[in-house]
This record gives sequence, C-alpha cells and structure tokens, in this order.
Amino acid sequence: MLSLRSALAYVALLSAVLAILPGMTYVGAAAAGATVLLGWQDMRNVPRAVFVVALAMLMFALGYNPELIGTASGNVTRLAGLMLAVMLLSNVLARTEDLQQISTSLFGGKPLPRYLSLAFGTSLVSVPLNFGSVAVVGSLVGERIRRNGDSESTRNATRAVLRGFGVAPMFSPLSISVVLTLTLLPQVSLLSLLSLAVPFSVLMVLAGLRWREPEPLQSTEQSVTRAGPGSWLRFGGLILAICVGVLWLSHRFGLSYAHAVALSCLAAVLLYRVLGWLNWENPPMTSMANVSNELAIVGGSAFIGAVLSGVVLGQISGQPELPVWLWALLAAGVPWVFFAAGLAGMNPIIIATLIGGILGSLWPTAAQLGLAIAMVTGWGITAFGTPFAANALIMERLTGYRAVDASFRWSVGLSLSGLAFASLLTAALTFVLV
Repeated sequence: MLSLRSALAYVALLSAVLAILPGMTYVGAAAAGATVLLGWQDMRNVPRAVFVVALAMLMFALGYNPELIGTASGNVTRLAGLMLAVMLLSNVLARTEDLQQISTSLFGGKPLPRYLSLAFGTSLVSVPLNFGSVAVVGSLVGERIRRNGDSESTRNATRAVLRGFGVAPMFSPLSISVVLTLTLLPQVSLLSLLSLAVPFSVLMVLAGLRWREPEPLQSTEQSVTRAGPGSWLRFGGLILAICVGVLWLSHRFGLSYAHAVALSCLAAVLLYRVLGWLNWENPPMTSMANVSNELAIVGGSAFIGAVLSGVVLGQISGQPELPVWLWALLAAGVPWVFFAAGLAGMNPIIIATLIGGILGSLWPTAAQLGLAIAMVTGWGITAFGTPFAANALIMERLTGYRAVDASFRWSVGLSLSGLAFASLLTAALTFVLV
C-alpha cells in the first residue's frame, strides 16, 4: 500500500511537469486525490476536514458549473507538483553535510547575535526546504531542551525559528505564497515583488528583537562548530541557481511561474543524484508514501478556493469603478483577513486563492503590486503568528512548547505591529499606483 501511495504521488508530480499536455491536470488532480484516500487512516483531522470540504465543492461544481472543475483541477495539479518537487529537494538537501553544519552553527554566540543568526538562517534555509527547515533547525532546539531543560534561550530560539520561517513566504521565490500570488496576479513581476517584500521581511525579523526574553550572560554558546565558507557558498549557490532557472524558464519558454519552480527544483534533485552516481553512490529513491496530509491541505485548499472564486466571479459583471481611497482601504484589509482566517484555522491557500482570484480580476492593473504585497505579508505574518500553522505544530512536537504560546501569545505584539505596518504600506502603494 505504501509503494502504491508513493507511486501515485509521483504520478501527480509527473502530471504537473507535463501540465501543458491536454488532460494532464485532471490526471494530476486524480492521482493526488487517490494518494490522500489511500493514506486516510494515517492522516490528521484538519487535512481530513479540508479534503472532505473539497469533495463537497466537487459535488457542488458538478451541479452548478462543471467548467469550474477544469480550472480547479489545474490549480490542484500545479500546486501539488510544486509542493512535491520542493519536498524532494528538501529530502535530498537534508542528507547533505553542508546543511547539517549550517544548522548547527546557527546556535553560536551571545543571545542577540544568536537570535538573529537563527532567524535569518532559518529564513534562508526555508527557501529550498520549506517546512523542512523547521524540522531541521527545530530538532536542534528540541535537543537542547532535552539536554539542558527549558530556559530563556530555548524559548527565544523557538521564537527565532518560527519568525524566520514565517517571513520566508513573503519573499521566497520557491514558496507557495509567492508562486500563487504571481500566478493569480500575472501583471506583477518577481523582481518588483521582492524589491518590497525583502526589506519588509528583514524589518520584521529585526522588530522581533523587541518581543523576546532577556537572557543571562552565561547563556552564551561557546561549543558550537561554525560552518565554513564553503558550506554557505555551496548552499547559497544552489538557491541562486534555482532562482535563475525559474526566471529563465518562465521568460525564455513562457512557462507559468509554478511550473518553472517545480522544474528548477527537480533539476537540482537530478543534479545531486548524478553527483552521487559519479562518487559511486546510489542514494535510495525518496518515498512519497507519507505526503497525504500535505496533499490534502495544499490540493484541497487550492480546489476549494478555485471553485468559490469562480462562483463569485460568475456573479460579477463589468469592472467596478471605485474611488482610489476605497481600493487603498481594501488593500489595507487584506493582511488582516489572512491573519483572522489563520486564527480560525483556515489555510492561507484558500484565502489567497479567493482574494487573488476575485480581487485580482477586478483590481486596477497598475496597482496589482499593492495587492500582491498585501497577500504575501499577510501570509507570512499568519505563518508565524497563528497557532494552527504547520510550522507551529511541528515546533510544538519538537520542543514541547504549546503552539498557542510559541506562535500566538509570544508574538502577538509583533504580529499586530507587522499587520499595521503592512496595511499602511499596501494602502499607500495602492493609492499611489492606481
């Protein structure tokens, strides 16, 4: 059964790669759904609920407008393929000595440099690893808790890991948030998005220094092995190469952004496997048998959002003529909608698909950058500030700190401040560009 689940997941991935061929999006969505059903007994309650709602949306779409299914299936296949490609890359990189050295070296130094090192380091590692970065760095935090017990330094380290991962959806070219935003708002370029998202991310990490606990001087870590420049150069070079590959594929061949990201990640995986063969190594094929939870959340959320946005758009005719100040007000409210939905346990993919699909089609073309920034900043703050985010649940399992404490209560001041600044930024940007 496990081998069948893994094989179906690879079918979903291959379908995403071949998505430009007729019918492949349906094959990918069906393979992803079959993988979820075969892994039903091992799944958590939240992914099950998302998948059940997605099935209900499928039944609704069949009766309301079957054409919605084609669009929704395309969303499912593209995002599922993206997620599986990134997971494959994460699995390959997690076995490398470079990543282990980088992760361990983040804990060195005095409290303030250590916090910044963990936050920025986790953010960088999150670019290719996604949730894998929380598992890798978070396990090191958990190891220190088991060895030395709970302390101010371990609580601050937990804050840093969660916040570092949380800002990655704002700027990472490989994250679902950026991919989905650029897919739904095609007039926005990656470089224009990053020109504002990267400074905002840095500011959020630095602002987090205000919301941490003071540590005693003796908490300085002295016995940490530092990663050499070679490890950082190889890891950074890989991230840069993947990003260049994404831009080249999307501009040279006109591929969708999600398709280009998936292909670039798979190219990196293939490169690592070829290098292993050249060193007379034969690493085992990565099993995809345990991806049912992720496929249910990502695929189910994408399907739900696509159907709902299609229904709403079907009821709207013409282009609304709104005053400039109202467009700015709508942009200012988007980050808060993400955060409120996250507190209610709703996946950001649903909110992003609804906002990008509905507002994106009505938004003034010249001001789409304002909406894009509102979406990625809202998504990022939700990722580190709400207790139902996947990274918060992973850290709860690794460290024992309750997600409601580590993500929400310890960072509520930072979250509210970030939301307020994001609202001001996106409202001003929209007002100027409209």
